[in-house]
Amino acid sequence: MQIDDKKDMAKIDYNWKIEGEESTATDDALSGLAAELPSRKNLQMARRFFHLACGVVIASLYWFTLTHQQAIHLLGFIASLLYVVEQVRISYPEMANKFLPITRFFMRAEEQLKESAMVPYVFAVLLTIITFPKPLALIAIYTLAIADPLSAVIGIKFGKRRIVPHKSLEGSLAFFVSTLLISLGIFSVTLGSASVLAITISLLLSLLASGFEMLPIKLDDNLTIPLFTAATGWALCAAFGVVL
Repeated sequence: MQIDDKKDMAKIDYNWKIEGEESTATDDALSGLAAELPSRKNLQMARRFFHLACGVVIASLYWFTLTHQQAIHLLGFIASLLYVVEQVRISYPEMANKFLPITRFFMRAEEQLKESAMVPYVFAVLLTIITFPKPLALIAIYTLAIADPLSAVIGIKFGKRRIVPHKSLEGSLAFFVSTLLISLGIFSVTLGSASVLAITISLLLSLLASGFEMLPIKLDDNLTIPLFTAATGWALCAAFGVVL
């Protein structure tokens, strides 16, 4: 068979399965998903709220209810279950297309052929809890849950001044302020008061986390933001002699 143009070649490559068979049903399902799902530039308020609610609930349970071991076991189970569900969704897109009226509020077009952002989200929260002291893990998870979606919403709706591509001054400022309030609140509880030390560490942590969030890193920010925030907070606490 002779291939006349690149478009025909791309179509054949796309249809060809690992087993060497074509799947027209799969192609139609993927085309439907691509046409219906929004992109990163959309507000997707349901997705933002879900992002916020998941992190706030997890962090609050870890703060007030769950022990360190219980939090690890719970998140480990959720991460494992989510990963299996995502692999099923990717492998059987014709089934996923049936749930499109619901998933369109939470999924993006670029996630149709790969794991959704919830996979690195849950794994990052799990790694943060495993690795870092509880106050720093809480700051990192609340920052991921609140500062990240808030900066996206502010940036999309009100962002006028671009600092770097896809990042606005307004969105970054929202990230900085929310991270500062989160850090100051948790450090104040940990250290006993909103002391000069708590304010200083919170301010530096918020500045560094906001600067990191603006970097054009290709890794998923659901993974990088909590890990960087917790690691930076740990380094600052060590530098100022704070034992957590």
